[in-house]
Amino acid sequence: MMSTTDRPTPATPGLLVVISGPSGVGKTTIVRAVKDRLGGMFSVSATTRPRTEMERHGVDYYFLSEEEFVGMLERGELLEHAEVFGRHWYGTPRRPVVEALAAGRLVILEIDVQGALQVKQGAPDAFMVFIEPPDEETLLARLRARGRDDEDAIARRFAEARSEIALARESGRYDVFIVNDDLERAQRDTCARIAERRGEVASVTGS
Repeated sequence: MMSTTDRPTPATPGLLVVISGPSGVGKTTIVRAVKDRLGGMFSVSATTRPRTEMERHGVDYYFLSEEEFVGMLERGELLEHAEVFGRHWYGTPRRPVVEALAAGRLVILEIDVQGALQVKQGAPDAFMVFIEPPDEETLLARLRARGRDDEDAIARRFAEARSEIALARESGRYDVFIVNDDLERAQRDTCARIAERRGEVASVTGS
């Protein structure tokens, strides 16, 4: 958990933004728009899953062995962690986030609902955003259109997506839900809500 000493001081009003959403909903594209338009810092997660040919260590993820990941966890170096699909671990290294917030940066975490709720518990001022599809049929079509998985994997991801959406809503911890029925509008709406929240933080700390 993030202690009070880890949080930014009033003189440097950093903002931690957590963006979640099921696979295939387009959240990564929206996260990149937030980073580019608002000057945010995209926090890089650690994972034990294998790296693909297109991915770069330290840019897309920190690709770690299970032993390395467990070591970070035991040393308290992860802000959150979760096991996804019962196969691989994901987590957010604590130190880069804490340092960026202390410097007044906008820090963006793209993580699943399990991890997001851990972050919210330790950092209650985090601004929580959930990206959801317009309907289940659209989400299923998007998962198939990606061409990454066979039908069994698609069915598993679809079931997980339904559970994730339900958990996000039932938790009551998300500040805003953005429906991605039009990508440009979803990007614009997400950026607007984050900018609004950041302006509120700056106003409070500057008063």
